[in-house]
Amino acid sequence: MSNLKDAAMQSKAWPFEEARRVLKRIEARKTPKDHVLFETGYGPSGLPHIGTFGEVARTTMVRRAFELISDIPTRLVCFSDDMDGMRKVPENVPDPAALRAHLQKPLTDVPDPFGTHDSFGHHNNAMLRRFLDTFGFDYEFISATEFYRSGQFDTVLLRAAERYDDLMKVMLKSLREERQQTYSIFLPLHPETGRVLYVPMKHVDGAKGEITFDDEDGREWTLPVTGGNVKLQWKPDFGARWAALDVDFEMYGKDHSTNTPIYDRICEILGGQAPEHFTYELFLDQNGEKISKSKGNGLSIDEWLTYASTESLSYFMFQKPKTAKRLWWDVIPKAVDEYHQQLRAFSGQTPEQQLANPVWHIHGGQPPESRMVVPFSMLLNLASVAGATGKEGLWGFIRRYAPEATPETHPDLDAAAGFALAYFRDFVTLNFRAPDPREAAAMADLADRLRAWDAGQDAEALQTLVFAVGKEHGFDPLRDWFKALYEVLLGQSQGPRFGGFIALYGVTETVALIDRALAGDLIRAG
Repeated sequence: MSNLKDAAMQSKAWPFEEARRVLKRIEARKTPKDHVLFETGYGPSGLPHIGTFGEVARTTMVRRAFELISDIPTRLVCFSDDMDGMRKVPENVPDPAALRAHLQKPLTDVPDPFGTHDSFGHHNNAMLRRFLDTFGFDYEFISATEFYRSGQFDTVLLRAAERYDDLMKVMLKSLREERQQTYSIFLPLHPETGRVLYVPMKHVDGAKGEITFDDEDGREWTLPVTGGNVKLQWKPDFGARWAALDVDFEMYGKDHSTNTPIYDRICEILGGQAPEHFTYELFLDQNGEKISKSKGNGLSIDEWLTYASTESLSYFMFQKPKTAKRLWWDVIPKAVDEYHQQLRAFSGQTPEQQLANPVWHIHGGQPPESRMVVPFSMLLNLASVAGATGKEGLWGFIRRYAPEATPETHPDLDAAAGFALAYFRDFVTLNFRAPDPREAAAMADLADRLRAWDAGQDAEALQTLVFAVGKEHGFDPLRDWFKALYEVLLGQSQGPRFGGFIALYGVTETVALIDRALAGDLIRAG
């Protein structure tokens, strides 16, 4: 363990780099803590999207890294800003028109359009928790509504009233002059309508902990800042939450990065110590646009899990968090295959290499054995040429290729076969083309050599044969030969190692496939 800990203290894997920063922070504190608090924030203005999962997954990776280098207990809090007023009606909910009457009410006071929970905020919180529970995260959930109304936030809110002028100076510097005239860090909830009001303060009594303001109709009200009568604007809320909970680490998207000094200063004015923070790049949809909860663009967690395992999604989240990445359907097969490549490599790696391997961080240092003897990309190709409509059809080929494999002994492969069929059905479009004369001659030659093949289903030997045919027919570079095989025989621009595909699909079956392609049958059938 000590050797592994030593390696962790030197590891360049980003979770360990962040964990060491947290440890340095804890060691430098004047007053010791009995635990380290990791936090993630969530704005439940729409259905949870996959980026929300990514934030919790990545924070968990830092937490696990910290637990290797330190014995200090840790907690992970997922905080939902569900007291935020509903500023616009989401596009991706049933009967959105019915929600318009509830604009500006806290999300936990807006009726649930799905009819399953006490409010829209409760519904979205439940969705988030169900998604997080699917992945087995160890976390504590905190609702802002409960936090404000139960009195847990009262100490910090009273301090905010006392230090109102100092907090306003921080905020006003960041606002346009027009906005400065009406801005207040406090947002009162109207005693009659329950709406969150964006109105200026006429007076803030720091000694009494009260605010005085006029509502939209010009009526004056005085309310205590405690007990859920008032919430903070979102930027002050960010820093106040850090102070109230004594947060040690939080990560958030690049769109928050310019506000980091504001969050930090708010926290400090309210008596807290700003946490360590990590800014990650944003996820993009198929058009290169930022994923939005309210628009519902990009993939949801459920959508990813229709076509691939939870671990493949965690793998995607681990990779290059400071680089913007497209989060669209076409990234799934690559993520699945790379995850299993890393699993297979893990056992033969040094401790230093294992700590840099994504699967260490996905599985908390205890990754399982991969039983994926057939890559996901190959299963997709097999589904296209075999015309399989069920897993049993694919397993007929898999058993011949790997006789020792069964759905029971290779559950990850069995699950992947089902995922591959679903992915092929929903996303793969086959576009076969006719070969040109040189390609046709080379493919006919390959078919003849395969007819005479007597070396079994050795994938490497078959790959060597395919290489030799391409070279002898003058393909330079050889990738043009393989591209022709993919486009003519598989109807796709990219494909697997072709020798492995022959071994899986079968030598006789591949000969028949080539014959059908040369006769034009694949184009006609497509």
